[in-house]
Amino acid sequence: MKGKVYLVGAGPGDAKLITLKGLECIKKADVIVYDRLASPRLLRQMKPGARKIYVGKRTERHTMKQEDINKLLVELALEGHIVVRLKGGDPTVFGRVGEEAEELRKHDIEYEIVPGITSSIAVPAYAGIPVTHRNIASSFSVITGHEHPDKMDKMIKWDKVTNATGTLVFMMGVAQIGHISAQLLKHGRPASTPVALIRWGTRAEQETLVGTLEDIADKVAERDFKPPAVIVVGDVVGQRERLQWAEQMPLFGRRILVTRARSQASELVDRIEELGGEPYEFPVIETIMPEGEDKLRPIREAFDAIESYDWLFFTSVNGVEYFFRHLDNEGMDVRSLHRARIAAVGPATIEALRARGIRSEAPPEQFDAEGMIAAYGEHLLAGQRALLPRGDLARGWLPETLRSRGLNVTELDTYETILTGEDDEELLDLLQDGKIHAVTFTSSSTVRNLLTVLKRMGEENAVELLNRTAIACIGPQTAKTAQEAGLNVELMAEEATIEGLIRVLCDWKTGK
Repeated sequence: MKGKVYLVGAGPGDAKLITLKGLECIKKADVIVYDRLASPRLLRQMKPGARKIYVGKRTERHTMKQEDINKLLVELALEGHIVVRLKGGDPTVFGRVGEEAEELRKHDIEYEIVPGITSSIAVPAYAGIPVTHRNIASSFSVITGHEHPDKMDKMIKWDKVTNATGTLVFMMGVAQIGHISAQLLKHGRPASTPVALIRWGTRAEQETLVGTLEDIADKVAERDFKPPAVIVVGDVVGQRERLQWAEQMPLFGRRILVTRARSQASELVDRIEELGGEPYEFPVIETIMPEGEDKLRPIREAFDAIESYDWLFFTSVNGVEYFFRHLDNEGMDVRSLHRARIAAVGPATIEALRARGIRSEAPPEQFDAEGMIAAYGEHLLAGQRALLPRGDLARGWLPETLRSRGLNVTELDTYETILTGEDDEELLDLLQDGKIHAVTFTSSSTVRNLLTVLKRMGEENAVELLNRTAIACIGPQTAKTAQEAGLNVELMAEEATIEGLIRVLCDWKTGK
């Protein structure tokens, strides 16, 4: 049985600028055939077991010829796969989708074209340049700038294109900027006409160069301004001074590695994006329910005696989440907790309890185990029974301190933290090229596991590699683990929360 091919536009670069339908296609694909203009973050939406094949093109070097890409799509579909051909921008705007669709039609293979947000409009918008403006330009043209000058002159009627519309947008024309400028000047555009080149628009590397038709080629040479870039010619470029917005955001231009478990990463990822940064998700830990009689028996015994405890201490959101999973598994509910005083550390943990109808003791000012002892110390009495639902890698300081005060302590491993993280060559390339600007750690296990995964991927000097970036830790215990591993901790949140981590990242970006 033949498969089906979806010819999908990935948008201009920012992973969130893909269409809903495009994202649905990625999630159900068996194979994704992609180029370098498609965000690596989109590939993380692939279903388990799906394959990815890189066919991207770089200046003066093609990984795979277009004819071979066409054949590859046919072969994969004939094998019965659901295939996504993922390409930057919109596939119908210089995306050669017509050739791919024609080849599929020849072999009677079903396909769909899924439009994307074209870079010709989106990239200028991210630089604060609208391609039309009521008082300046009522029309625009999108023109290829990628061809050799001789071929370009045959394809483009310069005498008509030059003044056909108010705004001219040239795609992939950095290498030919001198020829483009000369032709537009020759055919009537004033030398003072504003020009902007926006490189890697909507991404962390976004960079804008502004000039005029008279001097832009010299500026490109002086700055060694490299592709890929969108070129905008016209008076709308002048709007950039008033309308630029992306560059004004607190984390603009920063790609930040998020190592937290995927189930918990959304808050950090969302905040980075809201502030103009580009999060790169690479979860290196995962939390799971314990399995096996030897691990489950102590949990059942603790729940059988749940009404005998004087204290319940929760030190993380996971501790709360998994405790209540086990409570439900045992056929119990919050009424079983009526006797115990319930303490939690950190606003997120407190909120997790509140969502389950429980208000914890007055929160400690310091968001760690030490803060708990400082806050509740005078109420912790010898002979009291304390239950600590936590993960298998939790610190021993709190139970040891409670025991030293004469409390009878039960440590309960309600969840396990395991190593995860598939090998990610894109991440390794970004780290080696200095394109990851900060690495965030939200627990000691994220520190240890990231180093382990990098070494597994063949990076012998993982510590040295990470020390080229800014290391940001959520709190002192995580920072201590990082430092003991040899990492140079540059940033540490004053308050051990996600918002505290975000604040220190923003201060670092602005140089405070």
